[in-house]
Amino acid sequence: MEVRRTVPVKLDLDSDDAALLRETVGEFLWAANYVVDHAWQGEYKTTSKAQLQEETYDEVREQTRLHANLVQNARNKAADAVQGAVARWKQGEYAGKPHFSQPTVVYDKRCATFHDESVSLATVDGRIEVEYVLPDGDRDTPHSRYLDNDDYEVTGAELHNKDGEWFLHLRTKAEMESDTPEQATTGHSTVLGVDLGVNQLAVTSTGRFWSGHEFDHWRREYEKRRASLQQCGSRHAHENIQSIGRTETGRFKMMLHRIANGIIEEAVENDCTVIAFEELTGIRDRLSGASWGHKWAFERLYEYVEYKSELYGIDVEQVDPENTSRRCSHCGFTHPDNRDGEGFECLKCGYENHADYNAAKNIGLRYLRRNQTGDGGGAPVGVRLNRGMVNANGVYEPPAGESGQSGSPRESPTLNEANGEAVSE
Repeated sequence: MEVRRTVPVKLDLDSDDAALLRETVGEFLWAANYVVDHAWQGEYKTTSKAQLQEETYDEVREQTRLHANLVQNARNKAADAVQGAVARWKQGEYAGKPHFSQPTVVYDKRCATFHDESVSLATVDGRIEVEYVLPDGDRDTPHSRYLDNDDYEVTGAELHNKDGEWFLHLRTKAEMESDTPEQATTGHSTVLGVDLGVNQLAVTSTGRFWSGHEFDHWRREYEKRRASLQQCGSRHAHENIQSIGRTETGRFKMMLHRIANGIIEEAVENDCTVIAFEELTGIRDRLSGASWGHKWAFERLYEYVEYKSELYGIDVEQVDPENTSRRCSHCGFTHPDNRDGEGFECLKCGYENHADYNAAKNIGLRYLRRNQTGDGGGAPVGVRLNRGMVNANGVYEPPAGESGQSGSPRESPTLNEANGEAVSE
């Protein structure tokens, strides 16, 4: 079977090479957005890469200094985004015209040459040779597991700029036999479950909460400002509405980046190899009180966690959300009346806790059970809780050095950042 892994590598750049990469990023984003604009014309959107190549390639080549293959990669990025929007329409979901602003460039073997400790990258002014900043080879890292492994081949990469630092996200692949350790370990993961909601934007299985009150407050505030300006109908009012939209988007993106960083911190601090979310498709219909703004926020949050987690070698997955809010994470009993607003009390075993925290544990457990291999009875894997973890069989494992009755977690309060209450097992 084919196994694919992405390994982030920091680049050691001087100021001249960094300036070249910034110019290359700018022209790559211009090219991708140009192709999107072309594909978006008319009632029917163009999704064919071959047609977009024929209709946009010459113009992009004339308007940019990009390597020919970077032009093709920008076209592919644009076509994939348009195809994704059309696919969401077919599912009855809203999707606006894609726009690329995150600093990134897609490289393949035609415009980059990958070595063990360095890379040659095409830019708007020829190629540059850049060395990797690699961790200690004796440590167990994604670099040692995949880049230093002869079984894995680098197939391409994406260039990213984060906080002024340049990273190359190297895509690798390997052909593995079905009984190799690599396949066996894919089901053995320590999972951080994440539940998304309206009152609490995000809750982790470790008991960390991010309240939705600030998001709702500013969403209502900006809506009021827009409604007041719309009554004026003047050109100045229209310009102010556009300015408010940019301010709103910027504020919410900063908020979501902060939450994404917190989720990553929880995963890293608890040695999690996977972060599991509920599937985002149809989430607005499932959540009472959710708006299009909430749906946008959940999609952006997932996107931020997904790309930030690559730096730590953490996978981000989605699982079926059915009954995660109604199922007791303690005994498994599922019933609609188990949940009452933000409260959860199992009608069978009496387990009580915050409903979103219970759902976050269920999301982690669903991923674990979906991917568990073997009998799993004694596998040292599970869903991270605020203390210890629970394995795929529902057996609680206390932190090292503490005793705990099997299947009956001890009380262990954690501060609920949303409202000051304690969450306990």
